[in-house]
Amino acid sequence: MSRSVDAVVIGAGPNGLVAANILADEGWDVLVLEASDRPGGSVRSEELTAPGFGTDLCSAFYPLAAGSPVIRELELEQYGLKWRHAPDVLAHILPDDRVAVLSRDVERTAKSVSAFADGDADAWRDEAALWDRIGEPLLDSLLRPFPPVRGAASLLRETGAGEALRLLRRFLLPARRFGVETFAGDGARALLAGNALHSDLGPDDAASGVFGWLLSMLGQSVGFPVPEGGASAVTDALVSRLTDRGGVVECSSEVAEIVVQDGRGTAVRDVGGEETTARRAILADVPAPQLYERLIGRELLPSSLIRDLHRFEWDDGTVKVDWALSQPIPWTNPEASGAGTVHLGADVNGLATFRTHIRNGKLPDTPFMLLGQMTTADPSRSPSGTESVWAYTHVPRSIRWDRQSVEEFGDRMQATIEKHAPGFGSCVIARAVQSPGDLEQHNAALVGGAINQGTTAVHQELFFRPTPGLGRADTPIDRVFLAGASAHPGGAVHGAPGANAARAALRRSGHGGMVYRSAIRLLQNRLARDGRN
Repeated sequence: MSRSVDAVVIGAGPNGLVAANILADEGWDVLVLEASDRPGGSVRSEELTAPGFGTDLCSAFYPLAAGSPVIRELELEQYGLKWRHAPDVLAHILPDDRVAVLSRDVERTAKSVSAFADGDADAWRDEAALWDRIGEPLLDSLLRPFPPVRGAASLLRETGAGEALRLLRRFLLPARRFGVETFAGDGARALLAGNALHSDLGPDDAASGVFGWLLSMLGQSVGFPVPEGGASAVTDALVSRLTDRGGVVECSSEVAEIVVQDGRGTAVRDVGGEETTARRAILADVPAPQLYERLIGRELLPSSLIRDLHRFEWDDGTVKVDWALSQPIPWTNPEASGAGTVHLGADVNGLATFRTHIRNGKLPDTPFMLLGQMTTADPSRSPSGTESVWAYTHVPRSIRWDRQSVEEFGDRMQATIEKHAPGFGSCVIARAVQSPGDLEQHNAALVGGAINQGTTAVHQELFFRPTPGLGRADTPIDRVFLAGASAHPGGAVHGAPGANAARAALRRSGHGGMVYRSAIRLLQNRLARDGRN
């Protein structure tokens, strides 16, 4: 006999766990089914390099989690989550070894960028003051369900029509142009463009400026915090909160199919053939192509959606290296020593060249890297006097890796660090290199090492994410909702796709639910009829 619950959540990544928590808050009986043997998806940690050295398997720093109203409302600190901070947020090391520092102390950041251009201290203070005014309604607009009526209205009240129009123009700028219009020196411009490359956008891509500005201002205000003890602490808090409300997480439970009857998702069937009935909703924290093509099936979907899925664009592959070091990194420029996150390998021109290489399917000789000094941020990550370090870089999706080639590329990444920290290699106790395939192996949602479940380019954001449509979690199948990072608003650990899916499920099952579903279906059908190109 099949069991029955109010909601089944497929996938115990952060979005799935956020969705489950929100539904459990409303008294729903929630079951989360996770294919792997542990919850968390990419928010997990273990000892990967050497005993006593904690390693975050994928995500490590959490500015969007710290700034997200979704995560804040869950009050995970009551379930053991404790944030830790490095002395400085970020250091961008330029090829000539100059360093621009981002700090939660606006005056320290201003002093750092003013070393590149006198007027940039005031320019940075102006940007921080702008964030203080609009940061909260901007995040509300970006992270809440689309269209963001409440957040947009708050933004408009704060800015007025004229300033809002000019801000919209700024936010559509490439990061290079945004930097040129805002700052005079290389330091502030590098901080902005380097933060844009936390996505798969280069400094000359449309709207990369807003990604760089958003991360820069989050760093300025809430920092790039890490969970004490490792990324798994975030997952542990989400699971504890859920189980406290009666929710259940079952691992090693892979869902093979969503059962659809009369256009409605009614149950899930696991790989062993066991069915679980979902009385009210099914929420899928998986990439959109996996949900539609594998779990639902093309034969049940509009032909226009299938055509759009063929155009779905993944973000870049990723190679990640973790090191256990006998001491902190011996940077030539000590300004980098106190930063939790370090950018190195390129100035703004170098970032543009790096992105061009990736798009052309070539591995750059000097990869631009994002590096984490984890013990600097959280002393519990490794023994006293040592350092737990990781670095990752984007790579073309077309590259096919074997163990030798990925280790050789790890050597190239290590050599980039050595240029700015001579003697780095002699500090290495142990090293672990993960190819895009290795990352996908520990989390099937990281298809080809794509850590954002789809490009962040403007043609696949908002109501274009994951395909042209309403920008909402509702799928063409009634009571089935997309809760993963390939849904609006996209990747990073902020919980918004899961929260948006949960709110859609609540709307569908609440008073006026039939009216809500009829309106959604009417709009979806209209878009499907018009989707011939």
